Formats: sequence, C-alpha cells, structure tokens
Amino acid sequence: MSRVLILNPADDVAIALDDIAVGDTPEGLDAPARAAVATGHKIARRAVEAGGLVRRYGQVIGRARAAIAVGDHVHVHNLAMAMAEDGREAEVGVDVKPLEALSGATFNGIVRADDRVGTRNYIGVLTSVNCSATVARRIADAFPDSALPQGVDGVVAFTHQGGCGGSSLSSDTTLLQRTLAGYARHPNFHSILIVGLGCEANQIPAWLANEGLEAGPSLRALTIQEAGGTARAIEAGIEVVRELVSEAAKVQRQPVSAAHLTVGLQCGGSDGWSGVTANPALGAAVDLLVAHGGSAMLSETPEIWGAEHLLLRRAASQAVADRLNARLEWWRAYADKHGMELNNNPSPGNLKGGLTTILEKSLGAVAKSGSTPLNDVIGYAEPLTARGLSFMDSPGYDPCSATGQIASGANLIVFTTGRGSVFGAKPAPSIKVASNAKLASWMDEDMDIDASPVLTGAPMEDVGRAIFERMLAVASGEPSKSEALGIGDNEFVPWQVGAYL
Repeated sequence: MSRVLILNPADDVAIALDDIAVGDTPEGLDAPARAAVATGHKIARRAVEAGGLVRRYGQVIGRARAAIAVGDHVHVHNLAMAMAEDGREAEVGVDVKPLEALSGATFNGIVRADDRVGTRNYIGVLTSVNCSATVARRIADAFPDSALPQGVDGVVAFTHQGGCGGSSLSSDTTLLQRTLAGYARHPNFHSILIVGLGCEANQIPAWLANEGLEAGPSLRALTIQEAGGTARAIEAGIEVVRELVSEAAKVQRQPVSAAHLTVGLQCGGSDGWSGVTANPALGAAVDLLVAHGGSAMLSETPEIWGAEHLLLRRAASQAVADRLNARLEWWRAYADKHGMELNNNPSPGNLKGGLTTILEKSLGAVAKSGSTPLNDVIGYAEPLTARGLSFMDSPGYDPCSATGQIASGANLIVFTTGRGSVFGAKPAPSIKVASNAKLASWMDEDMDIDASPVLTGAPMEDVGRAIFERMLAVASGEPSKSEALGIGDNEFVPWQVGAYL
C-alpha cells in the first residue's frame, strides 16, 4: 500500500498516509524525503521554484516562499499565500448540474400546527438581554431532563452578552433580534418563554413587533422588573414552563419526507484529512439530501475565501453570485478595518494537522457542500427560503456560525472534524464526522461517523450514504453522541459586530 496520497494528477504535493522519515522514498515520489513528514502533512512530489504556484486538489493553495525540492516537507516554512487572481478563475454558473430527483427517504418528524417540521421537541427560554441570564438559567434548571415526560427533549435557556449597552437601533440589536426571532420560530421548539429585565435597549414588545411575532399560548414573555424581582420572576417563569411542558408532552412523531430536513454544515478542528475524507463524504450526503428535496446551508465566509470560485461556478444565477461576492468584499473591508488578514484563519490545530494556508483550508471546507447548485446567499440568521443548497454569511467561529444557521432554520447540524471538536447546538442535534481513524477510535464517545474508510478503498458514495442515513436516524429522535453527553446548552453565540456605548 502506498504511503502517500496523490489527490489530483496536477498536484505538486502528496499527502503522507503515515509518518515519513528522512530518507524514505514512498511510492509516488521520485526522490527520498528530505525532512520528516507527519501523517496528514504535505510532501513535495514536484520541484517548485521560489515564487511558483503550489497545487493541491488540482487547485492553487499558495506560492513557494523558497525553492521547493522533491521530497521536501511543504508547510508554513516554505509555503505562503497566493493572490486572488492566481489560478482561481470564476466563470459563474458553468458547473451548475441539477441533481436527478430521488424519493422514498423519510424520518419520524414532529409536524407543528403551521406544518413546519422539527427533529426535536424542546421548550426554549430566550433572553432579551444579558441581565436576565441568571433568571432564565434558574427557570430551565428547575426542569432537569430526568424529570421531563416522555417526548419532551428538554428545557433550555439561551443566554448571551447583548441586548443593552448600545442604541436600541444599533446593528447588533437588529442582528440579535433577528437571531432570537429565528429561534422563537424554530420547529424544534414546541414553545418559548422570553425573559427580560424591563429597561434594556432590546425591549421585548419592540423586538416582537420588528420581527412580526406575537405573544400567545406558545410564545410567552415576562420581565424581572414587572414580576417584582429575581425570585418572583423565577417562580413565575417556572409556572409558565410547567404548563408548556405539559402541552409539549402531547406531541407525537410521524413519518415525513426527507425534504423537511434542513442541515447546517459545519467543520472545526480540521486537519490534513478533513478535505479528503470527512468533508467530501458529507458533500456526498448533501447531494443525496438535496436530491430528496431537502436543504443544506454552507457558512463561515472567511473559510471559503480562496475557494469561492468553486461556489461561483455553481451559482444558479448571476444574482446569487453577486450576493456571494458582496459578502466576500464586506469581509475584506472588515479585516482591513481591524488590521487583520484573512489568511490568519488557520488555527494552531489546523496547522498541526497539516493545513497551511486559508486557500488549502477553504478548498477542503467547500467540499462539504457537494456538487449541487448554489441556489441562494442569505445574511446571518436570515430565514432560509430557497430549497437545495444555500450559503449563509457568518464568521468562521463554529458556535456563532451554527447559531446563525439554526436561526435561519437548520433543524440538524453535521459537523466534520479532524482534531476532535466536541460541539453540540441545542435545539438542533449535532452529528460529528471524524476525518481519520485515530480520532474516530480515540474520541469514540464524541464521534458519530468515521469517514476514514475512504482512505482504504471505501467508495465516497458509500460513506456519504452512511452519513445521510445517520441524518435520518438522528432526525427521527435517535440521540447523537453530543446529545448523549448533554452538550449544547452553552453554544448559543449570536454574532456581535458593532460597538458598545
């Protein structure tokens, strides 16, 4: 068996399948290794002159900082960023290939009165402001999972750091209101209690009016000041939630089409294998989901930078392409304003796992979206309206990005990882896909799917189908690994981009 993997004949590098020592000459290389190369890292299979382009996946991942010889370890010491125009042409729509429609895939979902379909049955305790966080937590803590009736998945408080400290008309308040409204409408909630202080910038009546929401039997609200203080507000909230739990226990699951699934696509703690196994396998699952009429959301705008041309080539229209380019331009300006470089994005864990530039990381990240057309681009936490694949603008920070996806309507999250993320995101169950066998074995209590068989001959389509089938099982109520561990109460992180006054 070869000890290196060549992903594309045009590639200047191969990927080490195990640790390669100095002097080893793996099959596929014309010269011995000139340095030790760890598994998942890159080894040069072609000489590249200083300043020359370096390719992986058949795509540019950077320029050589210095001359690279065959057998060199290719990483941060000799590989730098490439300019946007270097080999990344974007012909809008040329790769649009509608998928053949499929039918028959179902899951046992929860059909709400307005025909929205959920995968979980939670009671949510939302907060209008940080000042009401403790009261909301105390209300939710009065309802431990072990004490809830069958069919009620939990009572969860969603707290944050915003809601005041700035103008009631600020962009952050608007963004927070939109995010909270997305949760208030989410089909994975049976009902919602909103807890406020009473004097915050994010006034509950104004927020509800701005977002077209109305208080009613399944959307309740209280403020600490009107309740008479902390203890009285907690007592009042517990009484409300007790009533809501009783009603939620009456809900029954029923078979529904996979077309009712909306999956948020996430990756974190990526390594050199993420773009080879887990991400493209998830992409294969997305293609199956979309073919069955379902929807998926790709996000994390800074983590598609350098691979946006692949999405633009799949844009369903020029308008979709224009919206994606507009978000990328915003991020360039945002980074410049704050003295940052988008290429600072690869984390220490990414670098240790073999990823070098944001171009390389982004090419792997985009693979999560499969081959389906890109049908829409929406802002953070904006309601999802298009079927199939959409892109939601967000930072590259996983909890913040997933929060936006859930607010936009994702009723399931699939999260790929190479280093070992331990992510959950109530109310949407989170499925973890491991990129390598070591991780899948070492952190088996956190990983739902092992995508590493792709490296030993398993067809990508088979691993993708396994992920798709796991989506259907979890959507039907089977706990994901993160749910079994009780993860997901603390990952509500609305995006804050503005200033505090």
